[in-house]
Amino acid sequence: MEITIKINGRFMSVAVSTEVADYLEQAKRNNRKLYRERQRYWDGRECDEYIISTEGRLPYCATPEELVCQRETLDEILAVLALCTDTQRERFLLYALYDFSYTEIAEMCGCTKGSVQTSINAVRKTFQKFWK
Repeated sequence: MEITIKINGRFMSVAVSTEVADYLEQAKRNNRKLYRERQRYWDGRECDEYIISTEGRLPYCATPEELVCQRETLDEILAVLALCTDTQRERFLLYALYDFSYTEIAEMCGCTKGSVQTSINAVRKTFQKFWK
């Protein structure tokens, strides 16, 4: 498999094994997640400081009321996903849970980027109608 990398400002094509290409894709995905995580801390704190301040506390135990609310919310989400087609559900979960891009989902499903976007937007509209 051939990939393109940037070294000293120049792009170069390099032949690598499938495992290395998969590793690089996973690293790229992790970098995107870290970038989004850092964007959340707009108050200037570092990501590490936030993790220390939140993870350094005692474990949180939800109250029975909170557990019931969480369960009801989960049931509502599953009810909305049940209204969607299998294709829409699959594409939406790949996008929302696994953080794949539209292009990556299109490659996995063997369709166009536009059809992936249409499917995900249809699920979003279903959620919006359900919670109005």
